Amino acid sequence: MHDIKSIRENPTAFDEAMHRRGVSAQSDKLLALDANWRAAVSAKQSAETARNAASKQIGAAKGRGDDAEFNRLREEVTALKAMMETQGQLEAEHGSALRNLLLSLPGVMATDVPDGDDETANVELRRVGIPTELGFTAKDHAELGEALGLLDFEAAAKISGSRFAFLKGDLARLERALANFMLDVQTQENGFTEIAPPLLVRDIAVIGTGQLPKFADDLFRTTSDHWLIPTAEVPLTNLARDAIHDEAGLPHRYCAYTPCFRSEAGSTGKDTRGLIRMHQFMKVEMVTICAPEQSVAEHERMVAAAEMVLQKLGLAYRVMVLCSGDTGFGATKTYDLDVWLPSQNCYREISSISNCGDFQARRMNARCRVEGEKQTRFVHTLNGSGIAVGRALLAVMENYQREDGSIEIPAVLRPFMGGQESIK
Repeated sequence: MHDIKSIRENPTAFDEAMHRRGVSAQSDKLLALDANWRAAVSAKQSAETARNAASKQIGAAKGRGDDAEFNRLREEVTALKAMMETQGQLEAEHGSALRNLLLSLPGVMATDVPDGDDETANVELRRVGIPTELGFTAKDHAELGEALGLLDFEAAAKISGSRFAFLKGDLARLERALANFMLDVQTQENGFTEIAPPLLVRDIAVIGTGQLPKFADDLFRTTSDHWLIPTAEVPLTNLARDAIHDEAGLPHRYCAYTPCFRSEAGSTGKDTRGLIRMHQFMKVEMVTICAPEQSVAEHERMVAAAEMVLQKLGLAYRVMVLCSGDTGFGATKTYDLDVWLPSQNCYREISSISNCGDFQARRMNARCRVEGEKQTRFVHTLNGSGIAVGRALLAVMENYQREDGSIEIPAVLRPFMGGQESIK
């Protein structure tokens, strides 16, 4: 969501910001709707003021016995009421059109986001760890899991369709171990508060975080008009909704382990094999609500929190800053963590951490203020994977595979696996 006042003050800067997003100039359209809305508001208020004044005069005319003036004033009040109704309808129509257009436009990116059309222009900041050298031909996670009898796509397809899977036995336990390990890291070492949130949310929640109205096709909707969460970002961020937060108590840092549901609209033909792109997957999500001047530092802190998980798992990865053409709809700036996958001989995304500035806060009316002061301002919101459990599972499987098809369990996960050292 955007501040229409700032667009009025500097429409050129707004259009330039949209141009970086690949969006045509919008300020003329927005300002025309804004002018029509304000004109309707002003006309309605003027009519209401005139009606109130005429209504007071009606009693005086009746008291004087001035029937002509009494009748004239009654007709004037009737006409003014009709004008108020007409202008009220125009106010609602123009206001709705303005709000809908504002909701459809992406956020303004930070000035240090590199320009580029797509992921090929993303900038690598650093690599951490040495890519695994197995000494034999790597199998991908799907082949490993199916050979062990612990990963079943065929059975899942029979009851759910494509992009679903059954995890069985030790593989299901390993996924649970990863989640518990990640939650312990984020809560005990990085100061996040664990939340068990709702998995079904209403329109206002997904409008608040920016999935609606633009990305409805990417979501699953129930017959009760609820949405299945695409990520715990949605309920966690909405904890700040319609509230004024004491700045002294910020930041609020939350994390949650939940299933995530995505239709994967537009991903036909992409990553059709294995666990990389599923309709249902597990993720540990991090969300931070903070004062505006805290968000840049909090962004770096969240990246470090996600990196800590990969470092403890002994997985090689790289850190990328996304270019303008690959930055998400509501983000001002995004870092991706890409983990090394031996079977593909490349890095693949495992975590994405975004600073959304006040973009989501404006949509949720989430504010903060210094205690004792009247002035409020919008909070900043950040979100990121801490990390995607399903992708961590496949990364562990591939990087810790043995030539005989067994999988070594990383040392940090063994306490969550009853001391078990491998999956055979």
